[in-house]
Amino acid sequence: MDYDNNQPEPQARARSDDYLWDRSGKTDPEVQKLEALLGKFQHDHRRLVFPEIVQKHRWPWLPPRIRPFVLATGLITAVVIAAAIFVHQREQRTPVALSGWTVSRMTGTPYLGNVPVGGKEDSRLEIGQILETDPQSRARLRAESVGQIEIEPNTRVRVLAMLAGLKRIALDRGTIHTYIWAPPGQFVVDTPSAMTVDLGCAYTLQVDDSGAGLVRTSLGWVGFKLQGRESFIPAGAACATRPRLGPGTPYFEDASARFRTALRQFDFEDKTPRQRATDLATVLSESRKRDALTLWHLLSRADDEQRMAVYEHLRALVPPPADVTKEGVLRLDQVMLDRWWNELGFDDISVWRHWERTWSATAIPQQK
Repeated sequence: MDYDNNQPEPQARARSDDYLWDRSGKTDPEVQKLEALLGKFQHDHRRLVFPEIVQKHRWPWLPPRIRPFVLATGLITAVVIAAAIFVHQREQRTPVALSGWTVSRMTGTPYLGNVPVGGKEDSRLEIGQILETDPQSRARLRAESVGQIEIEPNTRVRVLAMLAGLKRIALDRGTIHTYIWAPPGQFVVDTPSAMTVDLGCAYTLQVDDSGAGLVRTSLGWVGFKLQGRESFIPAGAACATRPRLGPGTPYFEDASARFRTALRQFDFEDKTPRQRATDLATVLSESRKRDALTLWHLLSRADDEQRMAVYEHLRALVPPPADVTKEGVLRLDQVMLDRWWNELGFDDISVWRHWERTWSATAIPQQK
């Protein structure tokens, strides 16, 4: 066979690599360095001894020399599959930007930025854009994987985020009616005084020009949050919120007028300990079993002296589980408070806690 004159003879090429096979060739310092590093893993010539049950099923139909290669191939395949699963799961956790909301005109002429919404074709409300309605106009937002939002007159909304696990808008002022079918915890509305978290529900949210707000839940339940202050609002209940103070105490709207007035004053208006004590006493005296919702929240809103009275009234309405102690409740042990909540009949609070843990591990886009 002819060879290119510029190439070394096959035998000559082989000699330069003889050290790799029988250490007879020229010593390569890099190869020796690798040998020193990997030497502790070299084969010690000892035969592996398998248990009898394994020896009986060591692929008798395969030649002995082939079996180790089959085993090695299986191990490599398992590693590749595990790596593929890891990469896939990691990609699933990575936020993915989705398309915005479809905007349709209901009445009048809503504006998407400076462009009127109308005509036969729907518009799109994308991240960073503003939708406004005047006194005569109404609009509807819809996203197939999220839900539907009806925008009342004199309302201003913005889209803050549209990710696979987070759909977030801001309600600067006005009124919206939301009907959400996205998984719990994935749809959020920012207001000037609190963050509203959907937990599988329908609700109405209002914000006035001062930034004060009110949420009314008609289906499921809603979480209201500002920093460490939280409120949980089930169907039939409402909760107010105020700038710099955050959400007040939830209540059922069929509670007595004296109950609701005293609660509002306790949350937002009382300035002295005496005023707070008087209004709290009215709330407790007017409480029904259904109002355990309010009393549970008051445990963390009352001061140390008042908390005992709240505890006793709530215990009379809905006894706590056996593992929930008075001492634990009075020191506001979160686990015990959550267990007591689950006795009230307003869904499992672990849904909310799961949402909090999930978001604490991810960067949440902030309202501009």
